[in-house]
Amino acid sequence: MTNTVEQLLAKEPHRQIRIGETEITLLGTAHVSPASARTVADLIASGAFDTVAVELCMSRQRAIVDPEAMSKLDLFSVVRSGQAPMVAASLALGAYQQRLADQYGIEPGAEMRAAIHGALDNGLPLALIDREIGLTLRRAYRAVPWWQRMGLIGGLFASVMSREQIAEAEIERLKEGDMLESTFSEFAEQSRELYLPLIDERDRYMAAHLRKLAATGRHQRILAVVGAGHLKGIENYVALDRQEPEDILRQLEQSPPKARWPKYIPWVVVGIILTGFVIGFTRNAELGLQMVLDWIMINGGLAAIGATIALAHPVTIVTAALAAPLTSLNPTIGVGFVAAAVELYMRKPQVGDFATLRRDTTSPRGWWRNRVSRVLLVFLLTTLGSAMGTYIGGARIFGHLFGSGAS
Repeated sequence: MTNTVEQLLAKEPHRQIRIGETEITLLGTAHVSPASARTVADLIASGAFDTVAVELCMSRQRAIVDPEAMSKLDLFSVVRSGQAPMVAASLALGAYQQRLADQYGIEPGAEMRAAIHGALDNGLPLALIDREIGLTLRRAYRAVPWWQRMGLIGGLFASVMSREQIAEAEIERLKEGDMLESTFSEFAEQSRELYLPLIDERDRYMAAHLRKLAATGRHQRILAVVGAGHLKGIENYVALDRQEPEDILRQLEQSPPKARWPKYIPWVVVGIILTGFVIGFTRNAELGLQMVLDWIMINGGLAAIGATIALAHPVTIVTAALAAPLTSLNPTIGVGFVAAAVELYMRKPQVGDFATLRRDTTSPRGWWRNRVSRVLLVFLLTTLGSAMGTYIGGARIFGHLFGSGAS
């Protein structure tokens, strides 16, 4: 290795790993450091490497190469496929990055951008070695106990809605890790369930990807650009993992298992509620009608409140109120999908909404002003309202049957 390369590496934390005939230089960068970006560019330009690997997945790489990718979003398909929460979470992460850029005049991910352009300019293969961010978020969500999930989601969106300045301590933390770790750091430090999919699994995934590259025999000198916080984990997994790389990648790319409850549980809940109605009408028609009215008012009312908070179109609010009592009794369709579809029809997003989506979602007001993000809010808030309505309405029904309302 030349003196110039050694001098450049001395500026950043790094590890030298050898797998057979392949030498891998793990470069630990700070995702908010302009100096790291310059080091990456200089190392690639030195000609000492024949391959560049980066801590990116296809989605994150596309966002860097094509910042306007969001303008191609098929919003109806996103809502229909149930991906609205994941898209909203990705926007929230992007908003956090933009807040950093605005506040400190830095460009998060500049070193990854330098790696991508450096590889292209020098005609070098570019390997994306990180796991898809959407899959990582889903695995993280599923890994956390259900009673902690609202806190997790709330913490993510609180980082967007907060008007407070981002503390210098957060910047220092970013220099040691990456955006996912920083955003969820409070939870990851306290929860091993969250630490595994966000950090440990990704370390093992990237290590397996590097081992797979080395096994091809086509890459002799690889520069792997990763967050400094991943150096130790990747190095350990490369040295100690004996499982075949392909098996590891396949295992860690599996979608998280669904809730452990049997699939028939939602239908059982529906059956119990309907049974309550039947019992009520069996006792007397007035009691049965009162139970149905309570169900409609509570479930539909809370869904309508969610739509109102999202500043949905009046027709959407009425639709949510009418649909929620029915969709709550049919697990195959949710009120969030119905309300979002109506909002899309009543207020079709314009080209400008997609163009300014990432910028708008950096502020609380922007989430409600932009028609794209407002559809996501309609989906999320009406779904939450109806879910609350199901439990509260169900409790009300059985209060009539077994409480003071029984006759």
